[in-house]
Amino acid sequence: MSNLSRRQWLRTAGLATGALPLLSVPGKAASFEHFLTSLHNLPPGVTAKLNANENPYGPSELVRKAITGAFDKICRYPWEETDAVLQKIADKEGVSTDHILLTVGSTEGLKITALALRLFEGEVISGTPTFEAMLHYAEAFGGYVNRVPVMDNENLTFDLDEMERRISSNTRLVFFCNPNNPTGSILPAAKLRDFCASVSKRAVVFCDEAYIDYVTEPGYPSMVEMVKKNANVIVSRTFSKVYGMAGIRIGYLVARPDLIRRIAAVQVDEPNMLALHAANAALDDATFYKYSLQKNTEGKALIYKTLETLKLPYVRSHANFVFFKTGREISSVIRDMRGQGVEVGRPFLPLSEWCRVSTGKMEDLELFKKGLLKVFG
Repeated sequence: MSNLSRRQWLRTAGLATGALPLLSVPGKAASFEHFLTSLHNLPPGVTAKLNANENPYGPSELVRKAITGAFDKICRYPWEETDAVLQKIADKEGVSTDHILLTVGSTEGLKITALALRLFEGEVISGTPTFEAMLHYAEAFGGYVNRVPVMDNENLTFDLDEMERRISSNTRLVFFCNPNNPTGSILPAAKLRDFCASVSKRAVVFCDEAYIDYVTEPGYPSMVEMVKKNANVIVSRTFSKVYGMAGIRIGYLVARPDLIRRIAAVQVDEPNMLALHAANAALDDATFYKYSLQKNTEGKALIYKTLETLKLPYVRSHANFVFFKTGREISSVIRDMRGQGVEVGRPFLPLSEWCRVSTGKMEDLELFKKGLLKVFG
């Protein structure tokens, strides 16, 4: 793949869209493909959808009004609305607008970064398990993903020391998700800062912060602070989680202007008119933001209590889901919970005896509680 031009790779990507299962690495892609299928095809009888880390309380009323109010503008291209959203996000993050790239969900940001940095010609270092969108995208076209297992401690945290030790001249990017999906754990703040400061001198560091809004530790840092120091760091954010807008697809990247220009040059698409109006309104809706955090806290408390009743170990979560150890193969847990009307998360290899459950509405979590007590009680 080292001689593959950008144009050739784009052409290959277009032709290969329907064939990703054939191009993906056997075993490593299975859980991700199961996830894609299960998100859209809930089995008959399943009413509690707790498998995709969605926020069912969104979008807020303010966002809904913004969307419907923008219907008359759908006939126009969305460019005129882009600047307003860029400025609002830049103000929120404390950077200039040339540090921001709007994307079609944060997943587009992950994938086009893989393209812009030509990850298919080198190596990506990542902890595992984690969110695999960028990793599978690079892997499908010939890149090598050097996966470092999470540490065997109570929080299943990334082994940053081992990740740094594995960096070589072939390493193009070091990826981590913080808080991590599926574990829900966060990295110690001081360790995180030191790691990014050190590693960004040798490779690009990409920090997926899709769940950063749920972190409650006072003063816990976003790695946007490293971007402000002109470090070789890229941060991704999304409106899918705390804002409850997963279906409208809008997110953004924060990075140095030169990195933003490089990634923007290969961008596949851009957020549509309704997504831009939705994001603009969501950023102003502090009431709903706080409400989402409150409901998430209540949901996790119910899950924790249920797991403690059953003496099932779990990771204290800094996200909108909980990862717990079942002691059984996840495929059997998924099957049995479906029998109770509940859909829980996909496999996250190699932790095949762990299960991820999202914090949905309280009535769905009550069904989860009832079902889990039957399955494990």
